Amino acid sequence: MSNVKGKKEGRRSHFPEHGPIAENGREILLSLKDVDITFGKGDNAVRAVQDASFDIYKGETFSLVGESGSGKTTIGRAVIRVNPLAAGEIDYKGVRISGKIPHSLDREVIRNVQMVFQDPAASLNERATVDYIISEGLYNFGLFENEADRVRKVENIINEVGLLPEHLTRYPHEFSGGQRQRIGIARAMVMEPELVVADEPISALDVSIRAQVLNLMKKFQRENDITYLFIAHDLSVVRFISDRIGVIYKGRIVEVADAEELFDFPLHPYTHSLISAIPIPDPQLEKNKVQFVYDPSVHDYSEDKPEFVCIGHDHWVYGNKKEIEEYRAIREAGVPIKPITIAEGETAQEQQAAAIDAAEAAAQAQFLQAPVHDTGSIWYSLLSFLLPIPGFIAAALFKRHKHFRNYKACKKGAIVGIVALGLIALLFGLLLIAAVI
Repeated sequence: MSNVKGKKEGRRSHFPEHGPIAENGREILLSLKDVDITFGKGDNAVRAVQDASFDIYKGETFSLVGESGSGKTTIGRAVIRVNPLAAGEIDYKGVRISGKIPHSLDREVIRNVQMVFQDPAASLNERATVDYIISEGLYNFGLFENEADRVRKVENIINEVGLLPEHLTRYPHEFSGGQRQRIGIARAMVMEPELVVADEPISALDVSIRAQVLNLMKKFQRENDITYLFIAHDLSVVRFISDRIGVIYKGRIVEVADAEELFDFPLHPYTHSLISAIPIPDPQLEKNKVQFVYDPSVHDYSEDKPEFVCIGHDHWVYGNKKEIEEYRAIREAGVPIKPITIAEGETAQEQQAAAIDAAEAAAQAQFLQAPVHDTGSIWYSLLSFLLPIPGFIAAALFKRHKHFRNYKACKKGAIVGIVALGLIALLFGLLLIAAVI
């Protein structure tokens, strides 16, 4: 995505101390170039990620956002070499780490790139103690001088994540969700990684615990210069923890920009729709919010093919030439876009509901203004049942004089009386026919 000063070195068995330098002077730690990821073969093949390209600079938090099924986790798993690529490549410090690589380089990837998983319960070995879970990476790579050094490292990291040394002898099922996620973070951070892929690390946690976990991750970033690929779908959280944000839609990166730049100028319609879906704390404003819905049919790529282009301000957008010119004009105008619109006054549905309520209230008020003797006594119903014709006459008189309860009682009794007389007449006729036959 970015132009890099210098050429990538040939096949290597170890990573260099520093990655390539971009034109903006920042070191590129991770780079995805035209990445395709496909599951299945032949007619059943599913292209989960297509032509994904972006760079992650050292020391920053790069967030990848999009709806469920858009390919965020698929990219994260490809970075740690779990998902193979169908095309393109992934470079770490300018060295390709996708595909077949030397064993020594593969071990360095495992050592330097760690992952914090979404479900803290499923990502921890329930049969292992916390001590062993955190120490497993240290054992595999020999990252301690002796047993005392290993214990010191484990106790230090367990204290830094807010747990106690006595928790080391316990098992994951003995902890809450937030505590289990802290164990997962400790397992990753004890390796002293350079890059951490955080796959929605707070989505399975209570709201009150999320801020604690995010603050913990930012603490490690400040102290150890850690770089994050933060995968999430909650833009209200992403805005405040990210340096840059990439938006992915159905496996394709459609927009990449600095966090505030993206929220001020959400140029791609899909980005616009994501931001408009952020809940507003005020219930009245949320009720009147007009959400922007993304319609993919607005793009006509039949002739003018789209590209992923930088329109300036380190803002990358996916679109054809016509759309790119429109995006560039909007950005150069410098007027921030308001993705969230609040409808003024009541909506049409609210007005219709208010009209119905008013009509019902008027009818009820009219009914309650009936005369004092309008009781709707059961005797009116009984007399109208015995004498249906006079009952209908009485009902008409009551209605004229606004005795609505009496009117309803007489009408109900007269109707039931007519039906009863009809049934009696029918039964009598049948008996008479039977007697004649």
